[in-house]
Amino acid sequence: MLDTPSVFYIILELLIAVLSVLGNVLVCWAVGLNSNLQTITNFFVVSLAVADIAVGVLAIPFAIVISTGFCSNFYGCLFIACFVLVLTQSSIFSLLAIAIDRYIAIKIPLRYNSLVTGQRARGIIAICWLLSIIIGLTPMMGWHEPEESEPHLPPELLCPPGYMNCFFESVVDMSYMVYFNFFGCVLVPLLLMLGIYLCIFMAARYQLKLIELKVVHGEKSRSTLQKEVQAAKSLAIIVGLFAVCWLPLHIINCFTLFCPDCDRPPGWILYFAILLSHGNSVVNPFIYAYRIREFRLTFHKIIHRHILGKKEQIESRVSHRMSIHHSISDSIRLKTNGLSLDVFTEPSSNGNNCECLYQCHGPVTPLGGGLVSVAHSPLSIIISSHCPKANICSIRSVSQIQVNQLLKNTEEPVSEITEDRQMSFTHNASLLDVNRQD
Repeated sequence: MLDTPSVFYIILELLIAVLSVLGNVLVCWAVGLNSNLQTITNFFVVSLAVADIAVGVLAIPFAIVISTGFCSNFYGCLFIACFVLVLTQSSIFSLLAIAIDRYIAIKIPLRYNSLVTGQRARGIIAICWLLSIIIGLTPMMGWHEPEESEPHLPPELLCPPGYMNCFFESVVDMSYMVYFNFFGCVLVPLLLMLGIYLCIFMAARYQLKLIELKVVHGEKSRSTLQKEVQAAKSLAIIVGLFAVCWLPLHIINCFTLFCPDCDRPPGWILYFAILLSHGNSVVNPFIYAYRIREFRLTFHKIIHRHILGKKEQIESRVSHRMSIHHSISDSIRLKTNGLSLDVFTEPSSNGNNCECLYQCHGPVTPLGGGLVSVAHSPLSIIISSHCPKANICSIRSVSQIQVNQLLKNTEEPVSEITEDRQMSFTHNASLLDVNRQD
């Protein structure tokens, strides 16, 4: 019969499992849906999310089962105990790979694209998982407790011959957990990550000083570097939370190994440490949502559009503030005689054209040839509904457009508009005509 702490432990474990699966599936979905999130760094983020999903689907149910001391043969129990170690190690290697990736991006940005390719990233991820499997299953190769070891239990709870009460400490050798797993495979990578992120922030600080002293020219360089630093801060927070969540359990293991005659900590402390370690699989999606705008917008889009079935114009509220490389949709803002009108475009599902996301107050009239007239007094806007597949409409800003100006497609950057002067910008729509309605 389970006692009250055990019941609360199981309920909280199940809650963590559900949240872990839902949150990290959302991360994988966001990266698959939004091409702006399909970066090398996020390859490793997805690998981390996959490990966290496996924690929710497999490791937590295994942990619940093993906490009950169910009857099992020795190696079946040992495999269940080792499985979570594989996932923990995969998470650590993914975090280390992310730290190295961010270091290269900030320290030697000009060589980043040649050094860090998609093929190399996939190879590194495969190696990380292979090493994690080897490290996690090392006890299966002989570094484990003697098979005849048996916990001190009442006779009515003992198992039949050939079976044993399955508990973690009954099968996993604490010397493996402390010396090999903690000191060698957890603590060393965490210290390496600490050093890498310190180097990242020092290098970023130095480069920002160079930009301020005009040694490195261009506001674009400063903006790009600041975004890299912001991303590095978010990932450093993830590393810090990983350490906070896992260190208590490893400290308890050290206490067990180095002081075998000492009184064991109360059961609720052990349960808390286990819950804290598993809870780490839940926090990462919240950090992405809170710290990284692109993830936040895509999460919002998935939840409202794909899960709840709502067609909220998320892009119409935010996309005009986002840059070309970091927007979910592109926008044009038209201003004349005090009237401001935002027009938004987004790739359609087949990727061959653009859709206008602006909800107009007037009628939308097809004109033929891929043109659509949007009536919004006192403006009439003609928008091309066709965009090249490889080049979605990209506009940084359009402002103070004079009436009767003709906007033609060019491949030149945005330029200021004066009266009777043609405006040019990088846009792949065929024609945009702004006329005054009398």
